[in-house]
This record gives sequence, C-alpha cells and structure tokens, in this order.
Amino acid sequence: MSYELPPLRFGYHELEPYFSEEMVRRHHLEHHRAYTDGINRILRENPSRDGQTIERLMHSLPGLPDDIREDVRLQGGGHANHQFLWKIIGPPRKNAPSGPLAQEIDRTFGSFATFRDQFYAAATALAGNGWAFLALDRWGPGHLEILTLAFNDSVLPLGKPGVMICDLWDHALEPKYGRNRQDYLDAFFNVIDWAVCETRYAGFRDGTMRI
Repeated sequence: MSYELPPLRFGYHELEPYFSEEMVRRHHLEHHRAYTDGINRILRENPSRDGQTIERLMHSLPGLPDDIREDVRLQGGGHANHQFLWKIIGPPRKNAPSGPLAQEIDRTFGSFATFRDQFYAAATALAGNGWAFLALDRWGPGHLEILTLAFNDSVLPLGKPGVMICDLWDHALEPKYGRNRQDYLDAFFNVIDWAVCETRYAGFRDGTMRI
C-alpha cells in the first residue's frame, strides 16, 4: 500500500480572499505531495511497516525502530498533518462553532473569544515551523487543550485526538502573509469548517470516531 495525495473537498479558488488559488494549489500539490512521496519512499525501504493507515503509523511512532523514527516523524507527520488540515478547512461559512463543541470551549476557556486569543498567543509564540492544535487530552470524554508542536510532530503519538489543526510552517503563510502570523491567523480562522470540527469532537467524545 502507498499513501496518496488526497483530493481537496473544495476548489483551489474557494478560500479566497483569505488564501489565493495559487497559494492553496502550491500548498497542496507541492508541499503536501513532497511529504506523501517522502513517507512512501520510507515504506518502500521498510516494507514491514506497510499496510497501516497514516494515522495508525503515526500513533505507533514511539515504538518504531530508531533508524526510521525521525524520518517517519518528519515525512509521515507532514502527510498526516496536511491530510488533517484539508479536512477541517473550507469555503468561509460560520465564524464560530456551535453545539457541544461550543459549550466545551466556553467551559474550558471561558468564551470563544478567549479561546481564540489563547490559540493566537500559542501559535505566535512557537519558534520556527510547526503546527497548532485544538485537541482532547485523551480518547473519550476528555478536556480540550491547545497544543503547539514543532516541525511535523503530530498529536497522534501523544494519544490526543485532534479537533482542529493550523499549519504554522513558512510555506503556509507565504507569499501573502510573509512572517506575519497574526494576520495569517485572522485569515485562517475565517476558513475553519467548524461543522467538521464539531463532528470530530462529538465522535471522539462518544467513541464513535477512532483513528
């Protein structure tokens, strides 16, 4: 089995004006494809690891042999995180979650505005490339938390199911936002598909969604 670059659920132009068609196309077809090719190369060289979903492979990262663990962390993490990213963004619809996810955000952070401020603060404080997550602290009925992880680290090896993810690599910001993460985050929060995040949260909470 080899991993494939997943098709997007939306057209490359549908995130405008926040992200240009050229920006999204390059992000998907160049950067994500490079990670997909990279993890497939590792699988060809280590066929005993073949046959797992990328989520299962990343979940098992701590137990992988030393000689491939860091390559899988980078290449597999890049594929897994981008695959997650494309699931939770889409054409602008609503600016905040509703239902149980909104209620849990209010309980955990005080309000959606406070959550957003804390997410921005964590994302802008991360030095260098990486990712920011809204995740549950464990499978099942857990608590929401904001995490930032360097490079292509994933929440999967931590046993923390991700509800939302934000790409903080330079390639995600350029060329429109350069190194201005604040403006980039303002744009990103306009393309989060909160309906998908709500479904993910509900599935993880009640055990119907697994990796």
